[in-house]
Parts: sequence; C-alpha cells; structure tokens
Amino acid sequence: MWRVVAGILVTLLLLLQVRLWFSPDGLRGVAQLRTQVEAQQAENAQLTERNRRLDAEVADLRQGFSALEERARSDLGLVGANETFFIYADKRGAPAGADER
Repeated sequence: MWRVVAGILVTLLLLLQVRLWFSPDGLRGVAQLRTQVEAQQAENAQLTERNRRLDAEVADLRQGFSALEERARSDLGLVGANETFFIYADKRGAPAGADER
C-alpha cells in the first residue's frame, strides 16, 4: 500500500519537475520573459530620453524666436533681413558640400 502511494507521489513529483523545467510557463519561459522585460526597459529608457529632448525643443520653440529662427535657417535655408547669403564653390564649380555623382 505504502509503495503504491510512494510511487504515485514520486510520479507526481517527476511530472511537476518536467512541467517546471520544460513547459512554456516554466523556468525557461520565465527567463525569456525577463529578457524581454529588460529589452523593453532599455527601449523605454531610450524613448524617455528622446521625449525629454523633444519636450525641451518644443518648450524652446514656444518661448522665443531664436530657436524658431535657427530651425528655419537650418531646415529651410532662410536668410534674415540685412543678411547676405553666400555659396562657396569648389574648384570644379560645384557648390561646396553638393552631392558628387
């Protein structure tokens, strides 16, 4: 009688061990989830830093015209009043920094 009970308990223990080590929700699954959580936390940190920079840029654009003017100059190539715009060409006559094809 006790051997049967002990055999059943050992069998249940082995089945639980198999489930613990090899099932998707066992230790292997937990390790994979931890890896995914760490990757997501790293991505979240990068996105948080990007959002912080964008917030600072938005605040700067709202506060004054200097940031807006700088953005217009760099992105749109705008020239202010009483300013002269020069393009320097290299020896072959192409504008400096132009794509060479």
